Amino acid sequence: MSKTIIVSNRLPIKITEDENGYTLQPSEGGLATGLASIHAKGDNSWIGWPGISIDDPQQRSYFTSVLKEKRLVPLFLNEDEIKGFYEGFSNEVLWPIFHYFSNYANYNLQNWETYVRVNQKFLDLILREAGPDDTIWIHDYQLLLLPGMLRKALPDVSIGFFQHIPFPSQELFRLIPWRKELLEGMLGADLLGFHTFDDVRHFISSATRLIGTNNNANRLEVDGRVVFVEPFPMGIDSKRFADLSRAEAVTNRVTELRANFSGQKIVLSIDRLDYSKGIIQRLEAFELFLSENPAFHKKVTLYMIVVPSRDTVPHYRDLKDQIDRLVGHINAQYGAYDWYPVAYFYHGYPITEITALYNIADVCLVTPMRDGMNLVSKEYVACRKDETGVLILSEMAGAAKELIDAIIVNPNNIHDIRDALLTALNMPMADMKKRMKSMQALVFKFTVQHWATLFMNRLQEIKNVQSTTKARLVGTSIEEHIITQYRNASSRLLLLDYDGTLVGFQDDIDKASPDEELYQLLDRLEADILNHLVIISGRKHSTLEKWFPGRNYSLVAEHGVWTKEPGTEWRLKSGLSNSWKEEVGALMEAFADRTPGAFVEEKSFSLAWHYRKVQRDLGPLRAHELIDSLRDYSAAYGLQLLDGDKVVEIRSAEVNKGRATLDILHDNRYDFILSVGDDRTDEDTFQVLPPDACTIKVGTEVSAARFYLKQQRDVRALLRKLADASDTATQ
Repeated sequence: MSKTIIVSNRLPIKITEDENGYTLQPSEGGLATGLASIHAKGDNSWIGWPGISIDDPQQRSYFTSVLKEKRLVPLFLNEDEIKGFYEGFSNEVLWPIFHYFSNYANYNLQNWETYVRVNQKFLDLILREAGPDDTIWIHDYQLLLLPGMLRKALPDVSIGFFQHIPFPSQELFRLIPWRKELLEGMLGADLLGFHTFDDVRHFISSATRLIGTNNNANRLEVDGRVVFVEPFPMGIDSKRFADLSRAEAVTNRVTELRANFSGQKIVLSIDRLDYSKGIIQRLEAFELFLSENPAFHKKVTLYMIVVPSRDTVPHYRDLKDQIDRLVGHINAQYGAYDWYPVAYFYHGYPITEITALYNIADVCLVTPMRDGMNLVSKEYVACRKDETGVLILSEMAGAAKELIDAIIVNPNNIHDIRDALLTALNMPMADMKKRMKSMQALVFKFTVQHWATLFMNRLQEIKNVQSTTKARLVGTSIEEHIITQYRNASSRLLLLDYDGTLVGFQDDIDKASPDEELYQLLDRLEADILNHLVIISGRKHSTLEKWFPGRNYSLVAEHGVWTKEPGTEWRLKSGLSNSWKEEVGALMEAFADRTPGAFVEEKSFSLAWHYRKVQRDLGPLRAHELIDSLRDYSAAYGLQLLDGDKVVEIRSAEVNKGRATLDILHDNRYDFILSVGDDRTDEDTFQVLPPDACTIKVGTEVSAARFYLKQQRDVRALLRKLADASDTATQ
């Protein structure tokens, strides 16, 4: 039976040490809750670090056996590995870069080497636990190399990866010296999940620009495998927080807190100590609010909890000092003997205390400078059983894409936060309840359990798609079937596209002329009297005439405008008009003028706007603009628009490769048909051929063709085998 193995930096249980020895405690955080339902099924297991360095082999063996009963598999790290892998590379390179604090990054080669080594240790442990039919779900930025390592070791295994922090823009990500290795590692997964579509967009941009990965929307092509990149906004265990809000311990604590802050409006702020959380800007905004709104003095308190985190690290220690000074300054400037504007607490709290605070807070102030999701905002919403309370939320948090009824602010703009505080504290009850009700509907529907189920279902769908795709790839068995059909046929039609099929693409379209090997290959195929060989191309007829003079095979140029049979002159399709060309050509030239590298190619009855030499992302952008501008002309003149491979072509609707193919079929009968092409224009051919024809798309499996080949050179390999079959038959 197949199983799912969850892999994360930390296990959902941690080993802690005190004067009495080692103990096991549940880990904090929503991940353990979200994955609990998946972990609980069948023989599923969870691999991760137990949170402490244990060097004693006997202690390691003991905890391994204890955790095994809970289907947890610990990976033990020594102090050097923790320092280099976790504290070093993960939190001194990836964390600051991914949160847009590039000036805090420390590119230490030794830390990188430790990061690679620890990812390898995770791999070794997975390989001891996993089988080829298992599903591996890897989590977060500490394990970016692991999917790629796992793909090499188990090529067919199902791999999901989810990143819980933001993914930065390509311009920022490229600062990392080991960016290529990190991207290739992530692309080992079948499904890459992020919290927001912005993160998806940034990852795709990095993959396509920095390592040249081909993409079609959110589908990336990696070594003949399709990798999907999609947003999966993470939720919380909403029911748990709603139930906790009704628990006696919490309701009693709520009563105490309300008595302590009688007559006060409470603005709640909860964060881990980190420079990405915007704590300083939040305090500055609150100070500005107090200075401009004296009527709120003694009527509002900022209840601020900062959970200790890495305060031995200089950046964090400096941040802690700044917070301490700023809180002291605000309380000294505006406080009184019976009121402190900022109630500041620097330590962690149990979940019951946090839930009580969510219940008494009139406003929850969540303003990170950058955050993957931010679950505090959702927890606050889930706890508001009376539908009161106002959420102020940073636009830089992933949650802002969902909780649109919050007051959304720019965390860098303290005046924006000040205005939001004033709006929140004065918000009418009806407006408050309307907003909260809308947010609660979302938070209670899209829970963390829903998130986990959605991801796993999507991963299964993708593996099914890949399985179907693999079945259509021209591998050994399909190739043998094609060759057998070819041998047994008494009349064959070979329809071959040119660019991208018989030859590779060139930046200069005039440099893609046939090589000697291609001439010899085509001549061998044409020499078989059972074969009718047709080159069917979008090229100008004058170009095909120059490249294939006097050859004994049929030529179709400009998608069917011109045709030529062996020993005859070129024949022009009748009834075509060029009256539209001047007007449309001027528009296309105008687009070429403002797009460096683009040019317009004029054919007999069509115009092609090429952008092979244009900057990678600019070309498709301009092409889409051009297509939008050409739509009116295509309707007015009865023209067809084609969005091809780095070319936009407009031509008479009466002309396409499909119609040209039908003309060929009309005059002849064949018991074997092979059609190979790589472009959108070749789909017209595939669609008009009989269902049993051997149709092959080059470069992508998304096609009306029955089969596909990964690369252009695979076409020649297949044609050589067909030519060999012809040679054998004539001997």
